[in-house]
Amino acid sequence: MNQEVILVLFQVVVLVLAFSVHECAHAWVAWKLGDPTAMMLGRVTLNPLKHLDPLGSVFMPLLALVYHWPLIGWAKPTPVTARNFKNYKRDDILVTLAGPASNLASASVALILLVIIKHITAGGLAAVATAVALASNIKGIPTVGLPALFPVALFLYFVVLINLLLFIFNLIPIPPLDGSHILRHFLPYRALQLYDRMGMIGLIVLFLIGGSFIFTVFFDPLLRTFNHLLFTL
Repeated sequence: MNQEVILVLFQVVVLVLAFSVHECAHAWVAWKLGDPTAMMLGRVTLNPLKHLDPLGSVFMPLLALVYHWPLIGWAKPTPVTARNFKNYKRDDILVTLAGPASNLASASVALILLVIIKHITAGGLAAVATAVALASNIKGIPTVGLPALFPVALFLYFVVLINLLLFIFNLIPIPPLDGSHILRHFLPYRALQLYDRMGMIGLIVLFLIGGSFIFTVFFDPLLRTFNHLLFTL
């Protein structure tokens, strides 16, 4: 199978899993804070079929692959009945943060596993370095003679890369992203009405005008930190 096709398949699988973890985290925290809505609808699960959204989970990632954008998107929003919370503002913010936090935690676990592979496997460093190079779209990287755990290393690095992307992306305070659910708690009433009417328009404008700026300022330094830890630990 063509190497480029394999890389795309790895990314799609990781993205779907990341969506599932993200939405399951929202649903689980809401349940624990007193709102059983998502739990009763079967959303406290890692089953991707319960979480995928046709636009955000299929069309948007495909568009990103075609135009070589960062592989990002969103899943079907987790239903929350806020009146079930004891402390509406605090608990709603905690439920919102649970999604991005799960992505950061997933990336951190994958980083730890990559460090372990690097140290306990013969040729582990070469496998990890090759995985990083391939995931970073560096061309002409040889894959002959790498240890059997190389595909695992490649998968894990995509877990790092995509989950960090989703972590940053979802914290952007533009509807319908998680960051908007946090910001709206701190807006005055009139500003909130205008903000809620923004809808998907703000997200489209972000991609057309400021998307690269967001990722350069926030994502690149975070990824460099993870890469530094990966090769120095």
